[in-house]
Amino acid sequence: MPASHAHPRDEPSPTAPQEPVFLPLDIPARLSRSATDAARALAEVTDLQLGREDDRSARFAEAVDRSWHYLASRFTLGISPTAMAEAYFDWMINLASSPGKQLQLVEKAARKSMRLANYATNCACQDDGGMPCIEPLAHDKRFAGEAWQYFPFNLIYQSFLLQQQWWHVATTGIRGVSKKHEAQVNFTVRQLLDIVSPSNFILTNPEILEKTKSTGGLNLIRGMWNLFEDWERAVNGRAPVGAEAYKVGENIAVTPGKVVYRNRLIELIQYDPSTPKVSPEPILIVPAWIMKYYVLDLSPENSLVRFLVAQGFTVFMISWKNPGYEDKDLSLEDYRKLGVEAALGAIRNIAPGRPVHGAGYCLGGTLLAIAAAALSRNGSNPFKTVSVLAAQVDFAEAGELTLFISESEVAFLEDMMREQGFLDANQMAGAFRILNSNDLVWSRGVRDYLLGERRQMTDLMAWNADATRMPSRMHSEYLRRLFLDNDLAEGRLVADGRPIALTDIESPVFAVGTERDHVAPWRSVFKLNLLLDTDVTYLLTNGGHNAGIVSEPGHKDRHYRVKTKLERDHYTDPETWLAETPQREGSWWPEWAGWLKERSGTAVDTPRAPEEVRGQPALGKAPGTYVLAM
Repeated sequence: MPASHAHPRDEPSPTAPQEPVFLPLDIPARLSRSATDAARALAEVTDLQLGREDDRSARFAEAVDRSWHYLASRFTLGISPTAMAEAYFDWMINLASSPGKQLQLVEKAARKSMRLANYATNCACQDDGGMPCIEPLAHDKRFAGEAWQYFPFNLIYQSFLLQQQWWHVATTGIRGVSKKHEAQVNFTVRQLLDIVSPSNFILTNPEILEKTKSTGGLNLIRGMWNLFEDWERAVNGRAPVGAEAYKVGENIAVTPGKVVYRNRLIELIQYDPSTPKVSPEPILIVPAWIMKYYVLDLSPENSLVRFLVAQGFTVFMISWKNPGYEDKDLSLEDYRKLGVEAALGAIRNIAPGRPVHGAGYCLGGTLLAIAAAALSRNGSNPFKTVSVLAAQVDFAEAGELTLFISESEVAFLEDMMREQGFLDANQMAGAFRILNSNDLVWSRGVRDYLLGERRQMTDLMAWNADATRMPSRMHSEYLRRLFLDNDLAEGRLVADGRPIALTDIESPVFAVGTERDHVAPWRSVFKLNLLLDTDVTYLLTNGGHNAGIVSEPGHKDRHYRVKTKLERDHYTDPETWLAETPQREGSWWPEWAGWLKERSGTAVDTPRAPEEVRGQPALGKAPGTYVLAM
């Protein structure tokens, strides 16, 4: 976000060491971090000098390996080369020992060559080449323009699509290759092919050639300037062009409210009521800590918070602190206790004796489910209902984001984060961009740098650029326990020293999935119907992980499907559910608000301000200070 954002006054600026560490030669660098780290480094050196020979050798080897992995991560964007090599060796060895598959690939190549030759002959006879050999996938808009349908560009893009199809056959369906390695290789090959797509180059893209001709090459000059401007901003840690038009607390995240609680990890915001009467049960929203909370409170016209307040709900929002190196030891348990449970404790002081509607978005929804299960197990369930928005509790089929989550990759990330103390925001943002590289990387490069155009910045795009860091310990536990081992779904995740089970959740659940979600695929979110022993209302809306949730009433081209599975009902698989559930037009927000009202008590007079109830002043106005930290 804009450079005017400052760190909270009561929090130290996070510091992040950026250089690789080698033991025992870097003692001055470690001493500059903190007294604690200096003592740890000295202890390591002492152990190396005075410990037993075998122990000393093992420690030295581990220190060198960790430092080497950290150095390597600076060049591989956090992707483990070992994990990639393992997948490719599995694919190549099994392909080499599969003569039938090899013959199939030869036959496919011959047939595609003949189809392309026939198409080329047709192109020689008529400009548009007649019926194409192959149609792009429904979501592939790279070759949708009319200029692509004429020679020679139709022949160029048809050739590319045929090669893309051949590589899909080459990387799938090989007996003996593990499903995960197959998916990794297929995904990586798709990314490499996207790089060499004819749409990405001047001489093979008719739209760029036409723009260059009509502007006399000014589009390329503007594109070069755009490239330089983006590079300069990235190097200096500045927000993308246009993001400065959106300032937190000025024209986004402006729903009136007050910070009513603060600890080292969260600020809790209570929003001011806007109706004469309110529901007696407040709503606690737990956003993801990977990004800042105000995706749910963007501009006034598309703010979910403002919508809920206007519907007569008292809304509380958690605002996570952007962690620094000093927060590296915060755990997943700390996020549950200092986050969800601390917020519930503060709400009990403000509205004693009232149950709460819990709502969690993305990782926040996962954490909310963990907290709800733990509290229900302990016999102290504070939730009237639980709503999870684009959030998963079973990570066995969590989409392409999990392709590279293996023991090798997690160990690589742990070594990288051990030196940084956190996962850098740019590293995390890069991973999400790769998942949808056509839309988020290559099409943007063509538009900005070759066509010389700039897409107008929106509030959602500005929020997306305002990324946060993740503490190393918490992120390591999150990857291992949830993604790698799937402990939450399988009843092994520990809270307060005891395993929790999702079946302990007693409150009715409202779950939202989005059709084009690359982060939390809707079929993965749908597994809540299988894992919970309570009433589950599942809603599927169109859009992606963020845009599908930010779906205010009046938003053009919105639709959704919704159906409730009662506790006594039999399970329905997602494909049958999709076929049997009718589509409804419009935003899903009113549907959710109506569901909450049905499970709320009779409206009461708007309560007094929280500072009057607690007898002490609020800690500041919304949006608070934590959200402003860079």
